[in-house]
Amino acid sequence: MTITEGHIGETYAVTDISMEGPVMRRLEALGINSGTKLRLMNRKRNGTVIIKVRGTRWAIGRDIAGGILVNPTESEAPVWK
Repeated sequence: MTITEGHIGETYAVTDISMEGPVMRRLEALGINSGTKLRLMNRKRNGTVIIKVRGTRWAIGRDIAGGILVNPTESEAPVWK
């Protein structure tokens, strides 16, 4: 599934990025590559998707978000002892 199909507040692991060369290299420079965990923060009406990667929020367009394939990950709830 793509990140645009995800649920707000959930954490996902990137499985693949199907973008053209320059966009793919830019995403990799931002730390978004295969295996990266990201959290879907919000979706705007204009198609913009807000994601959080390694503590930083990024706003990406609908076209780019549609090329980021993800799988859901386990919830990272704190463990209380």
